[in-house]
Amino acid sequence: MTPRPPLPPGPFLVVGLARSGQAAAALLHARGEEVIATDRSPAERLGATALLPPEVELHAGVDGVALLERVRCVVKSPGVPQTAPVIQAARGRGIPVIGELELAWRCTPNEVIAVTGTNGKTTTTELLGHLHREAGVPVAVVGNVGTAYSSLALHPEQHDPRAVVVCECSSFQLEDTVAFAPEAAVILNLERDHLDRHGTVEAYHRAKLKVFGNQGNDDIAVAPEDLGVVDLGGCARRVLTGDSPEAELSLRAGTLWWDNTPLLRTEELALRGPHNVRNAMAAAAVALARGLDPDAVRNGLRTFAGVPHRLEEVAERDGITYINDSKATNVPAALVGLASFEGQPVHVILGGSGKDEDFAPLRPAVQQHCANGGGAYLIGAEAPRLHEALQGAAPLHDCGTLDAAVAQARANARPGDVILLSPACASYDQYKNFEERGEAFREAARM
Repeated sequence: MTPRPPLPPGPFLVVGLARSGQAAAALLHARGEEVIATDRSPAERLGATALLPPEVELHAGVDGVALLERVRCVVKSPGVPQTAPVIQAARGRGIPVIGELELAWRCTPNEVIAVTGTNGKTTTTELLGHLHREAGVPVAVVGNVGTAYSSLALHPEQHDPRAVVVCECSSFQLEDTVAFAPEAAVILNLERDHLDRHGTVEAYHRAKLKVFGNQGNDDIAVAPEDLGVVDLGGCARRVLTGDSPEAELSLRAGTLWWDNTPLLRTEELALRGPHNVRNAMAAAAVALARGLDPDAVRNGLRTFAGVPHRLEEVAERDGITYINDSKATNVPAALVGLASFEGQPVHVILGGSGKDEDFAPLRPAVQQHCANGGGAYLIGAEAPRLHEALQGAAPLHDCGTLDAAVAQARANARPGDVILLSPACASYDQYKNFEERGEAFREAARM
């Protein structure tokens, strides 16, 4: 197991008080550290701070720069950008800045499987948890998927001390790592995303690849053979997935093979869509490379049906199927959603808040799946840009809100059609997060 370096000396300033920041502050306080917490949002807009111990000194509605005089280390929440004044000032003064992922890893001795990539992270992370449970191996699923990693470190008594930690890692979390070295790391794919945060595709990809950078010879690095990256970094054993016989976990003639032994037919997978074959391959590769029982892996692949908000069938009414793919917050994810429905007219709901993405790649897919009997229903801040990019590809409907889009799609759809929320955009213009948007779609679908 990779030894964990000690934390930098305190006192600590935790910047950003969403779920991860509050959990980080609580963890530091539980370890006897002096903790100050700050968020630029005013107190009345912070929302619930139930995880924050009352002993933690809270400063809301300030940039936090003045607080640096009193601390020796900054812990940055994933949602806080590198350009935040307090982060730039801390680095300018030589004050260490670490992320919540780094903090939690240093405080938790359990072995870690880290999962990253542009799309498929949540499904693969939850699938890995399912495979471990099928094998009877204690597991804790944390990270960007929902439960803050620091919460696991804060309450070790609630988990088996032998549990393997499966952690979904976003680029926002990985860019703040320093020594983070998971015993196994998985990257699923690399597309364009979060350019509004990282600035360039290259910077975004560098953040993702940090998952491998500190791995040692005894660790495992899983990647698709067509990732397009010459050197993953680090020193871990490479385990490749792909279509060639050279890949350790390969797809050949509709069968998954592990090291020249057939594992199962792809038609046996419970997950929907060809993209999920790749997710299943990645999960199986890391599970088998770490020694999980092959029969347990087979059973797990046959029984895991997916996660909420990712190609989730939420209703069927009057012969029309409603699919919640709210987690498709970028163009590549929406393309995967559209490609999952061959031969059925699709009424796709697109739009939300933007991430400086090019919507032109959506045009061929919308034309293929939505032109004949379907349509595209545009909502939110990015609706005008989507309308411009998709003009002429399929019938377009400017709806403004999700409820209006569902109502109009329902009026136009016929038995056998699919109404698909796969927005290709973030949710923050109209919703708190993609989960809230997905719940709103689920309710509208069932009305």
